[in-house]
Order: sequence, then structure tokens, then C-alpha cells
Amino acid sequence: MNNYHKYMFKIVIIGDAGVGKTTLMFRYLYEKFMYAVETIGVEFGSRIITVDNVPVKLQLWDTRGQEQFRSITRWYYRGAAGCILIYDITSRVSFSNILAWMKDYQNRGANKQTEIVLVGTKNDLEEKRAVSFEEAEAFARAHNIRFFETSSKKNVSKIFEYLATSIYHKRDAIGIDTDTGIKLNHRVPERKNQCCV
Repeated sequence: MNNYHKYMFKIVIIGDAGVGKTTLMFRYLYEKFMYAVETIGVEFGSRIITVDNVPVKLQLWDTRGQEQFRSITRWYYRGAAGCILIYDITSRVSFSNILAWMKDYQNRGANKQTEIVLVGTKNDLEEKRAVSFEEAEAFARAHNIRFFETSSKKNVSKIFEYLATSIYHKRDAIGIDTDTGIKLNHRVPERKNQCCV
């Protein structure tokens, strides 16, 4: 299998526990539906796609949603070029917490040009809906981010393809190194040679 890629985009997937972060990632990576499992720590996966005829590796980090693990989750924000904010359309609480998740991500060193998308999951459970499409769409519009509503029982590729394409087109503003293809957080100053006394 060819693993060549010109760019690598780190994408973090955040939101409350139980909203379907792992299921969404699993569906995209393996094109299969997986029933909910609790993420222990952080799940990781990658996939190479083509954007404007350029091979791009999406490095996906699915973070644990419980409050007591928030400090660990924040560590994984570093170096991210994109973020998927997820809520469950059947859970009003998970939607109410989206703003806090977004601010937390933005305040932890995320470049202001970093691409963020809002995703409402489980829209196959229409009879249990607690958050309207219009309300979530209005939230996304107010914060200038793209909104998707989906079910991991269906194809979710359009979310990741949109994100990858947006990051690719904003790669200079986000700070993607043109030589390594990886987002730069900051440059580490060179250490001066020190010798013994």
C-alpha cells in the first residue's frame, strides 16, 4: 500500500462523551458502522486522500469527552490544522456544551485560521431529536463555521473531504510547512553549544 503523501493534516474530534466521535471516525476510516464504545484515552487513525491531485494524509485524533479527562484532551489540540466539533442531535446537553468545547480548543493554542466544522450525529433517530437542524445551523453561521448533520450508519466522507480541502486551501495561513507538510506550532530555538567548566 502506497503511504506517500505531500501534506499531513492533524484533525481533532471533540465533544461530550457518547455523542458518536469514535463511531464517526470508524465509519470514515473503515467504511463500517460500529456501535458505540467508550474511548479509553485517545483513539487514533489515518487515511490518505487526494485534494486537488495532491496526496494528503489525514491524521485523526478522537478524544475522550468526560470532563475529568479534559486536561489530557487539551494536549492533543497542539499542532491540529482542523477540528470537528460533535454533538448528538438527541441530546440537548451535548449541543449546549459545544460553545465551551470550541472556546477550549481555540484558547489552547489553535491558530485562528484553523478550520472548524460542527457535526450533529445520530440524525437517523429523528423521533428522539432534541436539537433542530435550524438551531444548529444558526449556531454555525454565527460562529462562521461549516455545519453538517449526519448518521454514522451512512457515508460520512463529505465531512472529512470538506475539511481536508479547506485546510489545503488555507495551508499557508494555518501554518503548514511546505517542506514537511506538517503544521508548525512554534519554532524551537536552537540550543547554543555549552561545554563543561
